[in-house]
Amino acid sequence: MEKMQQPPVPSRAVNKAASLVSSRKARYIYIACPWSPGGGGMYKVADYLIQSQAERLPAKAAQLRPLDTRGAGSPVFSLWVLLTALAKIVEGRLQGGLAGVHVNMAARMSLFRKGTLIMTCAALGVPTVLHLHAQMQCFYHRLPTFLRSLTRWVFSLAQAVIVIGPAAKKFVIDVLLVPADRVCVIINGVPEPGQARELVPADAPQHILFLGNLSDRKGVLDLLRALAEPVLDTSRVKVTIAGGGDVARYRTLARELGVDTIVHFEGWCDQKKVGRLLANCDMLVLPSHDEVLPLAILEALAHGVAVVTTAVGEIPSLLTDGIDAVFVTAENPASLAAGMQKVLQGAGLKESLAKNGRALYLRHFCLSSFFSNVASVHRRHFGAAGHLKETLLSTQESPGFVGPAPAARPD
Repeated sequence: MEKMQQPPVPSRAVNKAASLVSSRKARYIYIACPWSPGGGGMYKVADYLIQSQAERLPAKAAQLRPLDTRGAGSPVFSLWVLLTALAKIVEGRLQGGLAGVHVNMAARMSLFRKGTLIMTCAALGVPTVLHLHAQMQCFYHRLPTFLRSLTRWVFSLAQAVIVIGPAAKKFVIDVLLVPADRVCVIINGVPEPGQARELVPADAPQHILFLGNLSDRKGVLDLLRALAEPVLDTSRVKVTIAGGGDVARYRTLARELGVDTIVHFEGWCDQKKVGRLLANCDMLVLPSHDEVLPLAILEALAHGVAVVTTAVGEIPSLLTDGIDAVFVTAENPASLAAGMQKVLQGAGLKESLAKNGRALYLRHFCLSSFFSNVASVHRRHFGAAGHLKETLLSTQESPGFVGPAPAARPD
């Protein structure tokens, strides 16, 4: 998960979280991650959990509360934010209201920050659930022997480890040596679209959308180069690139490649703006070099938008080429251009991908399933869990929960 250079923009759900339960002894669960858009998809997943909880909680339910572990400032400020998070955990342990901590972890510095958090919780007797959001294999194998051993120990301290797909599950069990009965796969979920897709004239330009941090690793350069490939007909195409990062650099590259007349850079977008963009596009393109399961893809499926993506991370284990997405080769602009052209010109392909993708979202990626599956893990290991909003209860079946349920462990 890459860091976007954006100021913290707390959601309305986060601002409400402190007022949901007024009793000092009421039970609560901390959802720990960088609590700002700089946390990328990890932040969005955590925020979706907060947004999904009921405002009035039953007597035995726990309140989900955000716990910022990094902040959006300098490294020195980040250390202060982490220390503040640790102090809140100590306070919660002493007061008796803290049921557990759900720790969202990526790779690189996230591993060390969250490792400190998990070790502190273990020392205090506070149970933790570790939620892995990154493909950690390459990073882990580059670590020196001592740090690899420390990483395995940190994972062993958590009462349960949540992963996003089968590849991550195999790594956690086979390499990090976490017992299989403590590892479960919970597929991420995203909300239902807030607005319906808009009808556009048949002769309107086809709208291609990219959502994500602007970086070469996300495939932004590959996309710009693909737009210049002869195989792609761009005469009736407009492209929106939305996300934080070095917009000036990519705008210059678009001009150098001669595609600046069809490309618009939207910059960083909040949740509502992302929804509007998806409601008005024909295709989402995400040519990442390295991913787990990008939320942008799940959001596109929810909106009934055709998806063109690279088959990296957990994507090929959950989506099917030609059925609910079109797969292209990573770091290959020609393959990306051919994939986009296939969707734009294929008879009925775009409509078929959109329909099948929407059905896949309803089966596996709806937010109610995600919340309920996470709550089931919390209930086993924390003895309490959040409560889903009444408006989402009708869709709380859990087809997105795969793999063995973690066995309860004594405190």
